[in-house]
Amino acid sequence: MKPLISTFFFLALATAAFAQEEKKDYSEPLRVIEAWLDAQRDYENIPGISAGIVLDQELLWSGGFGYSDLDAKVPATDSTIYSICSISKLFTSIAIMQLRDQGKLGLDDELKEHLPWFNLKQVYEESGPITIRSLLTHSSGLPRESDYPYWTDPTFPFPTREQLKEKLGEQETLYPPSTYFQYSNLGMALLGEVVAELSGLPYEEYIQKNILGPLHLQDTRPEMPEAERHKQLAAGYGVESRDGERAELAFFQARGIAPAAGFSSSVRGLAGFASWQFQALEEKDVPVLNGNTLREMQRVHWMDPDWETAWGLGFVVRKVKDKTVVGHSGGCPGYLTQLWMVPAQKRAVIAMVNGLGINVGQYAVGMNNILDAYENAKEEEAMPDVELEDYAGKYYGFWSGEAIVVPWKGKLAIFYLKTSEQEKPAMVMKHKEGDTFYRLRDDGEPGEEVGFERDAEGKVVRMWRHSSFMDRMGQN
Repeated sequence: MKPLISTFFFLALATAAFAQEEKKDYSEPLRVIEAWLDAQRDYENIPGISAGIVLDQELLWSGGFGYSDLDAKVPATDSTIYSICSISKLFTSIAIMQLRDQGKLGLDDELKEHLPWFNLKQVYEESGPITIRSLLTHSSGLPRESDYPYWTDPTFPFPTREQLKEKLGEQETLYPPSTYFQYSNLGMALLGEVVAELSGLPYEEYIQKNILGPLHLQDTRPEMPEAERHKQLAAGYGVESRDGERAELAFFQARGIAPAAGFSSSVRGLAGFASWQFQALEEKDVPVLNGNTLREMQRVHWMDPDWETAWGLGFVVRKVKDKTVVGHSGGCPGYLTQLWMVPAQKRAVIAMVNGLGINVGQYAVGMNNILDAYENAKEEEAMPDVELEDYAGKYYGFWSGEAIVVPWKGKLAIFYLKTSEQEKPAMVMKHKEGDTFYRLRDDGEPGEEVGFERDAEGKVVRMWRHSSFMDRMGQN
């Protein structure tokens, strides 16, 4: 299915000064991203993909591929709603930090100070306390889940708040607090209880009143919108069977686990969330949370003894190449999502699918890599005697399958579409003469010639390299 038409617009949070700046043209790398995601949808048999890229406070691009509902053939778009599962933790963490900034709690407060009914057995009596900070960084020693099979029972019976409390006394710690990283949905659900206890409001009401409402986040809710099933809400599908089928999974609500995994949103909603963060990091005095507090949340507060697992206050914090990346992923029955931000570049990538068994993280990474490769490419002067668009389009070869050739800062670049990983162009070509180019080596020196063949009507139909060819797949 063809991708949704690219969307260029300013979010409400964009400042007038930013609006006056001259914007870069990203049409060339976005053309690659659209073609690649569209191909991945088919190659990986994914029901639907929705994706977007934020640059500062602008949604630079967004698109949808495939279907949000396979039976009804409802197209996936940037407004399709998905479960965002563990990305929910970012909203709960922000709520906790709001209460901290109001003086209602301290990060090193013991959990039991705010939840007197907390009675999970502490196996390591001589260890340090379970604190708010340790829950935010998943270093509290708590088990991963409340003791119910809600992830594997096909009816997905997430416990209510009351059921979570009832089972708590039967569970015990895995490690002494602040010793090891152990991802814990239970811990984040308990932080949701802290929000309700200290605010005097039900958790969902607090989130709507103090975060979602003030930020006007489109399509973002602390639950799954059941009224939108088979309409704006994507149907969730399981892993692909050997015969290539994906079964639709049961509808669910995360109920008592909602602070850890219950939210839903769209690409547009998460784009607004990312845009607000970039504004907050720059201006400090913005709605919902002080910029210094957000910056504090996105610093490393926990490093596991393996020196590989780092966590901020609710945020995953990673070092990728020379950049710090923050955000979160999500995975719930039928849905996988990614939200990653590079604060130094004020860039965010969003990827959402409605199926399991898919490495959706590669799509977020690939989009970011393609943009990085374009940013790092050297600009060439326009060549008046050659029209690069004549050669652009999709090509097919037996060894590598589909590829796309695109103009690339005054040159041509080729990307292979079957691969689920994208780092940089497979080859960059600089014009030599006529329909002949040469491969540009990494050191900038010319490599072998690459020739293009035209038909009797003058249309490019084939690309030659090393006496081998790839045929053009129509006029793309």
